[in-house]
Amino acid sequence: MRFETIVTDRLLIREFRQSDEADLLARRNDPKVAKFQNWKLPVTPEQAHDMAVSLAQMEGPEDDEWYMPIVVDGETGVTLGELALHCQSNMRTAEVGYTFASEHWGNGYAVEALGALVAWLFEAVGVTRVFGMLHPENVASAQVLERTGFLHEGHTRLSFWLGDENSDDWIYGMTRPDWEAWRSRPRTPPAEVTLVEVGPENLGKVEKLKTHKTQEEFVAPMWGTFADALFPEVVDGAPVVPWMRAVMADGEYVGFVMLAVVTDHHPEPYLWRLLIDRMHQRRGIGRKVLDLVVAECKAQGAATLLTSWQEGRGTPEQFYLSYGFEKTGKIIDEEPEARLRFD
Repeated sequence: MRFETIVTDRLLIREFRQSDEADLLARRNDPKVAKFQNWKLPVTPEQAHDMAVSLAQMEGPEDDEWYMPIVVDGETGVTLGELALHCQSNMRTAEVGYTFASEHWGNGYAVEALGALVAWLFEAVGVTRVFGMLHPENVASAQVLERTGFLHEGHTRLSFWLGDENSDDWIYGMTRPDWEAWRSRPRTPPAEVTLVEVGPENLGKVEKLKTHKTQEEFVAPMWGTFADALFPEVVDGAPVVPWMRAVMADGEYVGFVMLAVVTDHHPEPYLWRLLIDRMHQRRGIGRKVLDLVVAECKAQGAATLLTSWQEGRGTPEQFYLSYGFEKTGKIIDEEPEARLRFD
């Protein structure tokens, strides 16, 4: 199948040319780029040349062959990286990958390019499924897949070999219905956000709420949250008391929030859990939930609100600090504690 150039807002995704050989060699020999990839360093000029010759001869993806279109800046023509594509099952499924020069990381190019390639695979090629596999420690790569709409499907143990080194794999996948749901998801701020009690009548919808896989390091899945509420932690000699609410935006369940309320043993409320479903993130819902939580705390007579967070790539720290939380200097269970003082 012939590959036609794909144009996005900032990028051109085009066929591989023999003249791309030098950039290919440079990217492959960057230790930061190669860290979680499937090649060993150093990559020799001969290896890069043989790969370039083979790729330049291909007109487009072929069944059971790896194809590698090049991603360039749409204005300057500077090469940014490449995409990898392996069609299988008579061109009905496709594995994808992406490699960008480290000096171009952090600009959203991988998400933009991969999103365009996925659209082309579903619309032009007609595949039924697209998937990607990566090392579980490659969080940045996992986030590219998540921000393109892929779902985490599994974790295989000691399943990938590179020479004599053996590691686990994470598997992300997307079917056409997944892709259609992702591209049609609401992306603008909702007109109304409300908090509703959680009970038997809505438990089934609330328990289906989920973040991206990489966010589970910072926000427990719903089953873990319910377990925490059922068997609450003992703090200062008494179990904390949970206050749980589902978050609704324009009549749709989009998140969950849980407080540890004020008791005789706990003088300040604590924001225990705040989860926004992966399909509704980046809509400003989290800040509106905090507004409602603050109003609830004030109604209960509180003047402050405590919380804490896990640190690492993807941490919600900036979200809370920008809202007005200030670090107290305490570390609680290896998490920095912060306090919001109400006006």
